[in-house]
Amino acid sequence: MTTTADRLQTFLDAAPAAALIEVREAKGSTPREKGAWMLVSPEAIFNTIGGGQLEFLAIDKARQLIERNIRTGALDIPLGPEIGQCCGGHVGLDIRIVTDSERARMLERARADDAAQPHVYLFGGGHVGHALARALALLPVRAVVVETRQEALEDFPPDVETRLTAMPEEMVHAAPPGSAFVVLTHDHALDFLIVSEALAREDAAYVGMIGSKTKRATFKSWYLKNGGSESRLTRLVTPIGGSHLRDKRPAVIAAMAAAELMAALA
Repeated sequence: MTTTADRLQTFLDAAPAAALIEVREAKGSTPREKGAWMLVSPEAIFNTIGGGQLEFLAIDKARQLIERNIRTGALDIPLGPEIGQCCGGHVGLDIRIVTDSERARMLERARADDAAQPHVYLFGGGHVGHALARALALLPVRAVVVETRQEALEDFPPDVETRLTAMPEEMVHAAPPGSAFVVLTHDHALDFLIVSEALAREDAAYVGMIGSKTKRATFKSWYLKNGGSESRLTRLVTPIGGSHLRDKRPAVIAAMAAAELMAALA
């Protein structure tokens, strides 16, 4: 699995000279918050402070510092018609050449951030599982696809972890507090078992199951007959992505489900 720290290490290894741009001040309507940052080398960038003309100006300033070997600089930019943006806010930026010690600190912080990312367990590597894994690979979560079939664990993004197990419900038990569980296997009976175990986790941030109103009703009947409670059942999100969806293509379901997950994990 490729992590943010891995990508940062790759960037820094390829950039003997790099500048850090950090948002020192963000007033009014701005694309990013105070503390947002990005790295700039003569050939590449890593991360973002919000894009647009603001970022173009900052990148240009950073590369000037690198070229002239100037240690620090700053920009104070009103986000108005002067730069072709209409946000109306004001952004203050600090820019500095990254030292060797700061590179080490940034990598240490990236590793800590990676370790702190919430886990999202996807049970099922079918079409929707693949689409949702691709969506989550772009987001600040640690996505783990759990499958009972080896062939279903092929072609996932490198940022997504995969687990092969004959007892996927055991992954629910081993998950860290605050994890999210999305259940979309090829077997309804297996779905029901995993969802039941996930609903027993009072610390779960999200429990979702792919399906329909009919599948929800069937699960409810099965769950209550097998010792489940109405209070726990209210935490189940099914169908994932919202019952109002008319377009059932995997990528559409995945986009809506990813939004649900991020709202639950916020």
